[in-house]
Amino acid sequence: MSHNLQITASAPDPALLDLPWDVPLEDWPSDRIAALPRGISRHTVRFVRLSGRVIALKEIGETVAYREYALLRQLKRLEVPSVEPVGVVTGRLDPDGEPLEAVLVTEHLQYSLPYRALFSQALRPDTLTRLIDALAVLLVRLHVVGFYWGDVSLSNTLFRRDAEAFAAYLVDAETGDLHRKLTDGQRNYDVDLARTNIIGELMDLAAGELLDEDVDELAIGDLLVERYQELWAALTTAESFDSADRWRVAARIDRLNDLGFDVDELAMTTDIDGTTVRIQPKVVDAGHHSRRLMRLTGLDVQENQARRLLNDLDSFRAATERQNDDESFVAHDWLTEVFEPSVRAVPRDLRGKLEPAQLFHEMLDHRWFLSEQQKRDVPMPEVVRSYVDTVLRHRRDEQSLLGEDS
Repeated sequence: MSHNLQITASAPDPALLDLPWDVPLEDWPSDRIAALPRGISRHTVRFVRLSGRVIALKEIGETVAYREYALLRQLKRLEVPSVEPVGVVTGRLDPDGEPLEAVLVTEHLQYSLPYRALFSQALRPDTLTRLIDALAVLLVRLHVVGFYWGDVSLSNTLFRRDAEAFAAYLVDAETGDLHRKLTDGQRNYDVDLARTNIIGELMDLAAGELLDEDVDELAIGDLLVERYQELWAALTTAESFDSADRWRVAARIDRLNDLGFDVDELAMTTDIDGTTVRIQPKVVDAGHHSRRLMRLTGLDVQENQARRLLNDLDSFRAATERQNDDESFVAHDWLTEVFEPSVRAVPRDLRGKLEPAQLFHEMLDHRWFLSEQQKRDVPMPEVVRSYVDTVLRHRRDEQSLLGEDS
């Protein structure tokens, strides 16, 4: 290994030194590579097992690698859904002393899938709409914190199941830039580029016979714009109403909470005569339900999963007639009596198929199905056994999807 090699990382893993950095990524031996599904990239990308985890390596110019690494670290601090940066490797030389490109190292996002891998399996007709919804939420979250993406596309996004929906994560920040606040022109350019790229990617899927022939690619591109504009307006538009209708302040906050956003601050002004109140959210952040569930139970899950688990917690509270008890005590009992026993009842060799929160969400769906079918309230232990035997055993492993290359 060349003595010129440099590894920049906030928490360097010594095992990185054992990788064959003097070989171009495209020529790395197969015994080093984890065969995970990859999206389309203009750069060479490889996945490698290292110290009990999987990392992603992207060969890229040194200046760009350092810049993207810094941006991903900033996005992490802002709690925006994105891949986690590990470090940058520079100073690579091949055996003949010729320089090789730098490598950006990120941690592989478990249970995530590129969009092409999703379309390589049988999906329900509304899946595409749910992916677009997830991408719209991600784009709004990025714009709220002042991040200009510059290359919005399905290819630059990873998706994780989130109850019946999906959660989107930014993968490629190479063209991005962080500002104090974005102009309307910057936002509109990102949205217009997203529409153009999505239409092109869907046409590519159609050409490969991976897209239902009834799908209108142009309409889906327009849907992204529509979803984005609706969500942006809900988060940022000022609202005026009569001072007697003060209940609308709480209603506005509830509406934002339903969208999964917290309101940390509201700007409220009144007219000179005090007859009209004008409100506008000043600081909005996503994750209202996931943070509430984390506070109550310590479970760190996706937003829609949290919403579903909180609904089951509320049902448990009603069923045990504990509406007047402290919420944290009830949550502890629900966690230890309902959630944890259900997840632990899944055979160990099947637990990697889905995240625990997604497993429990699907168990709740299965309980509803069994109860409807049998016209009785089916106990959870019985639900788990039926779910494992009739559903889970036939699901593919989404923790890593080893052996597939999409």
